[in-house]
Amino acid sequence: MPTAVLTDRERTAVQAYLRLLHTVRAAFDGPPDEDRPAVVPPVVLAEAEQALARAGLAGNEAEFFRLLRDWCRPS
Repeated sequence: MPTAVLTDRERTAVQAYLRLLHTVRAAFDGPPDEDRPAVVPPVVLAEAEQALARAGLAGNEAEFFRLLRDWCRPS
């Protein structure tokens, strides 16, 4: 099984994406509530977009998800 060796920028992009994923999950966790709309803070979205751009992965989702899959693979 090949091991993914990420650059610092790729690792930062993966970590930002995972933070975004966890934030979205938390925003939508639980029953729907009309008084509490699901909101993802713009700063979390911006962090992920900037990290992807710095890693050269903006617009290259296939490569990004390959890195993510390889990096998060169970041992």
